[in-house]
Amino acid sequence: MSSRRSSRGSAAISEEEINDLISKLQSLLPSARGRRGGSGSQAAAASTTKLLKETCSYIKSLHREVDDLSDRLSDLMAGMDHNSPGAEIIRSLLR
Repeated sequence: MSSRRSSRGSAAISEEEINDLISKLQSLLPSARGRRGGSGSQAAAASTTKLLKETCSYIKSLHREVDDLSDRLSDLMAGMDHNSPGAEIIRSLLR
């Protein structure tokens, strides 16, 4: 038995825990803040599915943004003297 399973006493996650995790996830997504799922189980499942799709989309957009910023930083650093005060400031920010 895994340590995680034995420490929880059960491998199953309760519906309350799932709802709590969904609420936490919802609070992290800019497009989902302030929105609550429907009251019926079918509406809640559809809402959860939509939330998970939005989460995946948001993570992909964050990856694109990080890639873009990384490219911009590389271009900036390529045009700088590596011993300049500006280059040192950038290096200190990246630590």
